[in-house]
Order: sequence, then C-alpha cells, then structure tokens
Amino acid sequence: MTGLISVAGAAVVDSLENPKRLLVAKRSAPPQFAGMWEFPGGKLEAGESFEDALHRELLEELGVTVRLGAEVEPQAGTGWPLNERAVMRVWFAELLDGAPRPLQDHDELRWVPLGNGDEASTLPWIPADLPIVQALLERVASGLLG
Repeated sequence: MTGLISVAGAAVVDSLENPKRLLVAKRSAPPQFAGMWEFPGGKLEAGESFEDALHRELLEELGVTVRLGAEVEPQAGTGWPLNERAVMRVWFAELLDGAPRPLQDHDELRWVPLGNGDEASTLPWIPADLPIVQALLERVASGLLG
C-alpha cells in the first residue's frame, strides 16, 4: 500500500474520560463535499507523524490545542479508506486550549451529543467518514476510549 495519501483526523470530545459531546466540522469546499460534516484534520506533511499532523491541523483549522487519546482503530488495514488514493487514521482528542472556530476549510462547527438518539449518526457526513462515526459511537457506548 505505498503511495497512499495519509490523513489524520480528530474526534474531538468534551472529555476523554467521560465523553458526552463530539465536535463536528461542516466542509465549505470542495464543491462535492461542501455542506457535509467531517472530522477535523488533514494530510500529513513529509516526515510528519499522524499525531504531529493532528496537532498542526487542529491549530490551523480550529485554533485549538488538544490532548490526544486512543485511536479509533480501523476495521482492517492501515487506516480508514477515504478513496482509492487516501486513508485516514482518527484519534479521540480533548481540548486543552482555545475556543474552536472554523478558520480553514469549514464554515460551521457544532457540538453534538453522544448517547441516546445519536444525533452524530444522523448528520450528512462525508460518505467515507460514516464507518468511522459508527466505530466511534460503538467505542463511546462500550467505554473503550483508553
């Protein structure tokens, strides 16, 4: 699986120990994804680890610093497939500093509750993110964040 684009994503929750809410971001571009929701994050730069990319991307996109928790591990392989050329790995994260603002690539941020009703699963997600959302909700429901 060489030549794949690596993307780091964050499932920002209000608490790594007892998450009740998830921060989601609505894309403003490109046109095929505008208006859809996703996990904030972005592509790794040359020589950058997934964790370092997440810290950089969240500061650039949302103006926040975070503490990373456990990875939302993919069902198989080295990441969650986004398309035939890219895979994403996602970590739980908790805000350390800053108030999240849509600075780049997004026009809205929203905290959605995690729990009964699962508003998070009913949002119009970018299709590739849907399996990640389901895995995240299962992890939260089972208390397996650490």
